[in-house]
Amino acid sequence: MDYDPRYLAGILFFNEHDYFEAHEVWEDLWMASSGSVRQFYKALIHAAVALHHFSNGNLRGALKLFRSGRDYMKAHGDHYLGLDVADFWQRMERCFAPILAVAEPDRNLRPEEDLLPIITLHPSPTNWPNPEDFLEDEDQPA
Repeated sequence: MDYDPRYLAGILFFNEHDYFEAHEVWEDLWMASSGSVRQFYKALIHAAVALHHFSNGNLRGALKLFRSGRDYMKAHGDHYLGLDVADFWQRMERCFAPILAVAEPDRNLRPEEDLLPIITLHPSPTNWPNPEDFLEDEDQPA
């Protein structure tokens, strides 16, 4: 399967727990997309930003984006673009369990390192891009 290199670059950032950069790369891809795949990328963006917020203690924002990302992804079934969607959201739920379990979670909660989800693709791509190639040069005007 041929995957968009921006999709793959975002996955690499996500798996390195660099959720902000994953969101940035996927946002470029989302803006260039249309149809159902656009909603799939939006779901990934929300998942990444939810983890970013959770890691920074913004639990309200984390929960909001966790829920919206999960809802956006539902339309794509159990497998989409090589992602085991059901497994991914089960991993997200395990990670978010401490803040999903109570109405007012402790504001000091952060995700447990060993529960942070990773993304694997089946089939696996033959070539992975250098994710740094997809970062905007902050010294250049946009």
